Amino acid sequence: MLIVNTENIPGRRYEVLGLVRGSVVQSKNFGKDFMSAMKTLVGGEIVAYTELLQEARQIAMGRMVAQAEELGADAIVCLRYASSSVMQGAAEVISYGTAVRFTDK
Repeated sequence: MLIVNTENIPGRRYEVLGLVRGSVVQSKNFGKDFMSAMKTLVGGEIVAYTELLQEARQIAMGRMVAQAEELGADAIVCLRYASSSVMQGAAEVISYGTAVRFTDK
């Protein structure tokens, strides 16, 4: 599955199949959440949350790709990510884009 964050794929013709998206809400366990809170006192990168969001993006993208495959898509254009805090220590990550099928195969 070709996935691009541009509005088109240069040199390719395709038909638009529609919006596809994937989302996940993730949290870390209490121990890691507590240690991350302590890290805010001294500053620096909070590795546990960096890892949490990287994992969440992968899950969300996988769900988006699965939805595109169900539509028979060859690619997703205009990939975007968004995230929001659902509650303390938990974040939602959503990936979305436009599923397309190549017409110039």
